[in-house]
Amino acid sequence: MSELIKLTEISKHFTVYERPEGKWELLKGAFIRYPKRVDALKKISFTINEGELVGYIGPNGAGKSTTVKIMGGILTPDEGECVIDGRIPWKERVEHVSNIGVVFGQRSQLWWDVPVKDSFDLLKEIYDIPEKDYKERLEEIASRLSVESFLRTPARQLSLGQRMRCEIIAALLHRPKILFLDEPTIGLDAVSKLELRAFLKEENKRSGVTILMTTHDMDDIEALCSRVMVIGHGMLLYDGSLNTLRQRYETQEGQDIDEIIAEMYRDMDL
Repeated sequence: MSELIKLTEISKHFTVYERPEGKWELLKGAFIRYPKRVDALKKISFTINEGELVGYIGPNGAGKSTTVKIMGGILTPDEGECVIDGRIPWKERVEHVSNIGVVFGQRSQLWWDVPVKDSFDLLKEIYDIPEKDYKERLEEIASRLSVESFLRTPARQLSLGQRMRCEIIAALLHRPKILFLDEPTIGLDAVSKLELRAFLKEENKRSGVTILMTTHDMDDIEALCSRVMVIGHGMLLYDGSLNTLRQRYETQEGQDIDEIIAEMYRDMDL
């Protein structure tokens, strides 16, 4: 398999403003701001080959979403290099987005008050998908995800599970080589999660799309990913197979992956 994604010592920091404590300090805070630097990523490096399905896990604030946004061209890193399919995402955005799909579990790319089919039609124009290819692709994945019955329903009237299936369709209409999924199963019921996992696994095998998925649901990782990367406090702590991670940190039979990762953090004083 050929190398598709390469990050080399990527760093990113943000400036936040803290609220001072105490009555008089709060009053001063209305006129004086107290900046604090937060290092979201600290020299992150990894490569992903074409066709891989990789899980990217870690606690809230670990740097998962920041990494995805850099790879998607939304953010520019402070240091380091990121090359995806031969392009630098934030410098070649138009060409880059034509080859990627992105789904953020808590943000929508569907227009809220119009039927989801109208959103798909607009995405067809944005991605300049030929009419014949668009109809064939939409019919194919709409059937596989069982959304035909609500294509004429406004997005705001869909259940969370229905909307997430439509979000996946929106991300895959233009047949991207890479799919970034940021918490795609958040808030979904058990049945919707199983359906979505089955589809992603099949799509990875059928079309060869490369998938990087961040999630807090360890069942997602165990069902889909043979390779897992663990991030904590902006640093890459582990990159390898899920089985090896278990063997290295599992201290008792039946210990779940959450407990294993918590043990990893304790070992590394994180």
